[in-house]
This record gives sequence, structure tokens and C-alpha cells, in this order.
Amino acid sequence: MNAVAAARLTGLDWGSTSLRAYLIGADGEVLAERSAASAALGASTLSGADAFAAALAQIRGDWDAQLPLLACGMVGARHGWLEAPYAPCPAGAGELAAKTVQVPGGPRIVPGLICETGGVPDVMRGEETQILGALQRHPELADAACIVLPGTHSKWARVEDGRVTGFATHMTGELYALLRRQSVLARLMPEDDPAAPAAFEAGVDAARDGGDAGLAHQLFAVRTLGLTEQRAAAELPDYLSGLLIGHELLAGLLRPIDGRLAIVAEPALGARYARALARFGVANPLLLGNTAVAGLVCVAREMGWIE
Repeated sequence: MNAVAAARLTGLDWGSTSLRAYLIGADGEVLAERSAASAALGASTLSGADAFAAALAQIRGDWDAQLPLLACGMVGARHGWLEAPYAPCPAGAGELAAKTVQVPGGPRIVPGLICETGGVPDVMRGEETQILGALQRHPELADAACIVLPGTHSKWARVEDGRVTGFATHMTGELYALLRRQSVLARLMPEDDPAAPAAFEAGVDAARDGGDAGLAHQLFAVRTLGLTEQRAAAELPDYLSGLLIGHELLAGLLRPIDGRLAIVAEPALGARYARALARFGVANPLLLGNTAVAGLVCVAREMGWIE
């Protein structure tokens, strides 16, 4: 039996600038997958139901259009195809499955999560499905774990008994992009991003050892280190990255880690966070790649769509 004939579900990992589709079989196995070649099919670049429907038809191609569709990510945001209300923490696969919403003529969308952190609301959308996938691949994380999902808006999520009990968001990746290209710091930096591992570690160490001086003050040091030629221009992007990631870790590690610490990210970014964690004395975190499809399988099982 070919993959298309054996499929029981089409899963969609639909982010702001990316779209991946998966043919999933009765036992939850991935039979085939496709990835959009252009960010033009990302949820944040599309507008209106017709545009989303056209993007779906393009990525699905000759796959069976009658298969159930299950999607996660920014496709369910306010600016997406249809807003999927957030599920409150604590939440696991059951709570997420119960709050999925159906797009007329389109996919069923997994909701995001909402919690309160430091007296204010915090939200995630898409990462909740990756967390479920991490628990699916590594059941030992379900009892107690801290799962870090680096990116534009990094998430630090706490898991107990298979459910996300709370999380905190850090705008590390977005801050880096803005400061790297649009701030006064950018004037001293090269156009490209040369690798400078020692400078990255120095930035992490500066946050670890001098973080009480404040991030805003330490950011200006990126400029003064360049002005005084104590750091070469080629070192400044990685120093800035280390400084920002170091401050993220400084905040994330304030609360003791219960259970295992896992990082869900593409390999290069995951390795960067592991290097930074080592500077804080946290060794050998579990490194995982994209776990979204495994999370979609978890939700589909809760809904009775597959075995």
C-alpha cells in the first residue's frame, strides 16, 4: 500500500513564516512530508480565508483532500485563518484536544496555552504541540521537566504529570534581530555574521557575572567594547547573542529545575543554548529537534482520529 492510500490524517505545522505538512498513518507514523519552499505560505504573510485555502491546496498537492486535517501554530492566531482560543494551564493533550476549533472547509486547529507569569498573562501558540511531542518521544519527561523552546520568543515551560503547569516567554530572538540590524550597536558590526565562539561565551559570562548591572547597561557595552577596540567588529554579533541568551538563562534558572531540562530547537540553535547553559553549570540538557508532528499525533489520538 502506498503512503497516500495508507494515510489517515494530514498534519500541518503552520508557523508565522513556515508551513510543513505530514501524511500520518493509522498508528501515528509519518508516511510522507512536505515543506513550503517560500515564507509566502507562512501564516503571518497570508490574509483572508481564500489565501489560506490556496496555501493549503498548494502544500497538499495530490494528497487525499478527504483526509482529516489537524493544524498547530500561528494559523490559529488572531491574524491567522481562524483564531483558536487559548487553553488555560495546567493543560495536556486532553485539554488541548477538547479546545480545538474547526475552520469551515479547512483544518481543525490546536489551541495555544495561556498562563499568568509574574502577575501578567503569558501565551504560546505552536510550542504547546512541540511540548506534547517532546513528551511523546521521551516519556520520562512527563513526571517533571523544564522544556526550553528557543526562538524569536523563547519559552521556558514547566511540566508536571504530563501537563504544562506554566511558562515564561523571553523575546530574545526578536531583541537580537532588532539590536543587530536597527540600533546604534549595528553601526560597529559587520554585514555578515561571522562565528566567534569565544565572544559568545564572553557575552554569556558577562550576563552571568554582571547581570545585576542590568541588561540595558550591559547592552551599551557592546558599543563601547567596539569603540575602544577591546572586541573586534567580527566578534560583536556573537557577543550580543551571548549577552541576550545569558540574561534569558539568568531569569529562567532563578527557579530550581525539577526533573530533566530539555531543549526543543533546530540543531544549531539548540547547541548554542547548550553551550550557554554549560557556562551556568547546567550540563547535558536533552536536545530535541522539531517535535510538532509527534505532538499533532498526540492530539489526534485524544480525538480518536488515529489509534
